[in-house]
Amino acid sequence: MRFEERELVLSIVIPTLNAAAHLSACLDALRAGGGFAQADGVITPAGEVIVVDGGSDDDTVALAQREGVRVITAPRGRGSQLAAGADAANGDWLLFLHADTRLSERWLAAASGHINNPAQRGTAAAFRYALDDTDKAARVLETIVNWRSRVLALPYGDQGLLISTAFYRSLGGFRPAPLMEDVDIVCRIGSERLRVFNVAAVTSSERYRKGGWLLRPLRNLSCLGLYFLGLPPPMIARLYGR
Repeated sequence: MRFEERELVLSIVIPTLNAAAHLSACLDALRAGGGFAQADGVITPAGEVIVVDGGSDDDTVALAQREGVRVITAPRGRGSQLAAGADAANGDWLLFLHADTRLSERWLAAASGHINNPAQRGTAAAFRYALDDTDKAARVLETIVNWRSRVLALPYGDQGLLISTAFYRSLGGFRPAPLMEDVDIVCRIGSERLRVFNVAAVTSSERYRKGGWLLRPLRNLSCLGLYFLGLPPPMIARLYGR
């Protein structure tokens, strides 16, 4: 799959913190979609993959280097890391992706269609939420999250975010918050300028298996509620031990 109008540059930004258990699968999924070459962090068409590490003490950095992608470091925290990756990127378009998320094979077709439509220059897109678990609770959670994404226009960061660099910069980019950085930016994008691809972003369910299929979503909902009530993200992070 190639972008048809011209070879726009796409920069994929992946924040990491002790992500060695998931990063290879994330990169393999990009390759399977036809959008990632075998070396030098190059994707098809001309582009790059940037891993932004926040101080991992596992094999994350060495693994990323072995995979041939570009590695930079930034202060710990997804907001700070995502912002640093965007600042370092050379692409006309940015795709922000979590290290424990695997895009489905049709991701590049969906992304290229969006990028090649001039009307989408001032919009952004996320992917359909999916979990790598056969538990019925996972299907329920997927349904709830995808309803929230489409109806309330509130996709989270584990659904990826595709946005032109110019539009991203006009919004002021990611803010260095300890959490809710994804909600903050999609709220600034606004529901009229955000779409959700019917292409799955398959995310690790490890945190739900550990935190509970009910308790973890309730915790997330509580954080979201406190955020919209105006509580600063650093305070929310302290309340929930982040």
